[in-house]
Amino acid sequence: MNEQMIDVLASITPNPEHSRQLMLYGQFIGSWEGKVIVHKSDGTRREESCEVYFGWVLDGRAVQDVWIAPARRDRRGGSRDAKKDIYGTTLRVYDPSNENWCIYWIEPNTNAFEKMKAKKIGDDIVQEYQSEDGTINQWCFTEITKDSFHWVGRESNDQRKTWKVRNEFFLKRQEP
Repeated sequence: MNEQMIDVLASITPNPEHSRQLMLYGQFIGSWEGKVIVHKSDGTRREESCEVYFGWVLDGRAVQDVWIAPARRDRRGGSRDAKKDIYGTTLRVYDPSNENWCIYWIEPNTNAFEKMKAKKIGDDIVQEYQSEDGTINQWCFTEITKDSFHWVGRESNDQRKTWKVRNEFFLKRQEP
């Protein structure tokens, strides 16, 4: 990618027009490392390293992030299944007309393309979308502190009566 595109994409600060609302995701700006746990349908689980980066983009009117698992330092050789690797990005845009967030997740390796809505519920941030088969999916930021957060991906096949956790990220902020 050419440097000129990075310069016009990236922003240093949130746009002042909605800076307070933009801090819902703006609080995550920076670099994060940790582990991801994938809960498989057969009851087993896979644990890997991960890294996540958040930054201001589009004149400070959006937050974009990149999620990588396993972390790049752990991707060399080995017998891992590269088709299960995560290297995706989310674009998070605040919509002042309804005070919600529009979220777009793109992960080319697994052909995942999800559009969801998000809002703050209590101390958590809940993002939600419905799969073509009717499954309700939520991606939740929980246990949020200045230096850590827990991210949970879960799904419900009975209209939110019960939930099955699919993925969890446990992340800690890294020094610049």
